[in-house]
This record gives sequence, C-alpha cells and structure tokens, in this order.
Amino acid sequence: MSNKYDIGMQIRREVLGDEYVNKSLANATEVTIPFQQLVTEYCWGTVWSRPGLSKEIRSLVNLSMLTALNRPDELMLHVRGALRNGCTKEEIVEVFLQTAIYCGVPAAVESFKIAQKVFDEFQ
Repeated sequence: MSNKYDIGMQIRREVLGDEYVNKSLANATEVTIPFQQLVTEYCWGTVWSRPGLSKEIRSLVNLSMLTALNRPDELMLHVRGALRNGCTKEEIVEVFLQTAIYCGVPAAVESFKIAQKVFDEFQ
C-alpha cells in the first residue's frame, strides 16, 4: 500500500469511525477491494488530506453535495462524520437550509430527517 493509502485510512477512520471502516473492509470482496483501495487512497488520502480546507468545512461541503445528489445513506454517514469533525448541529442545519433554496425543498426534507436521526443517536 502507498503512503496515500495509509494517510487516507487514518483520515477515513477519524471521520467515519472505526466501526464503519472495519465493516466496509470486512465486507469487501474480490470485486470491491480495488474500490475500497481507490476510495481510501484517492478520496481520503489525496483530497481530504489537503491543507486548503479544514475537515469541518469539507464535511459541510459534503453534506450539501450529498443532499443535492439525493444520497441518503452516504448523507447519514457524513452527518455522523461532520459531528465527529467538530461541526455543530446549528452549522449542519444551516447547510440544509441553504440546500433547500439551491437544491430544492424535497431534497432538504430528507436531509433534515436524516440529520435528526443522527442527532438523536449522538445525544
């Protein structure tokens, strides 16, 4: 594995949590292992490790994009990650209010539902 993979794995675990990452790796198959490696190295080791944005800002950007793309499973994962990265509930709510205007109310409705579930878990 490359240095980018190692850096990516560290960041991936910090943001998504050991339980999620361990489960993803344990469930990887011969077909999906290359994808796990790609995501870890490229997404987490190359992009998330860049100094230009904090992890908090990256998390908030992700929440807006995942809302726009209507990716509820990934959104739930990244709401948890945003909280781990130090984002506040208020910041997350503001992102979803912003997405209601630019991505549409139905997309934001789903995001608010998902966020509430995650907020309830974190209490």
